[in-house]
Amino acid sequence: MRWSEVNLDAGTISLPAERTKNGRGHTLALPKAAMDIIRSIPPRVGRDHLFGERSIGFRSWQVQKARFKDGISEPWNIHDIRRSVATHMAEIGVLPHIVEATLNHASGHKGGIAGVYNHAKYPQQIKAALALWADHVRSIVTGEPRKVIQFPQSA
Repeated sequence: MRWSEVNLDAGTISLPAERTKNGRGHTLALPKAAMDIIRSIPPRVGRDHLFGERSIGFRSWQVQKARFKDGISEPWNIHDIRRSVATHMAEIGVLPHIVEATLNHASGHKGGIAGVYNHAKYPQQIKAALALWADHVRSIVTGEPRKVIQFPQSA
């Protein structure tokens, strides 16, 4: 994550096309919890990256992953976090096409003929989904009940 991609006033992060897997730029309205974390990080002179110790930004995924493996019996990789977020967002009621839009997927609901006709970016729905997700994570961490109203569940 780079400071140049964060708009503190708007509460957004904008990933340029060259930094996304599908080559499409992606702007997300971040929930308050995420913005609070970002605001807590002091910018460093001459450095655009928010995380990591060197000018190239955070790179020690394997080292950090090793710190989290206590209590996790099954093997996992960093991409499993993205897959878990997508799965659990769906389980708390975020519609599949909004999960995909949040993840900036170009397939699925945007694949085939649907993608030819539907060019919606769903910014308000993504903002609501991320707020719901932030509240879900907060409730897990604190043990307190969720505050954000859950989306209706599908049958």
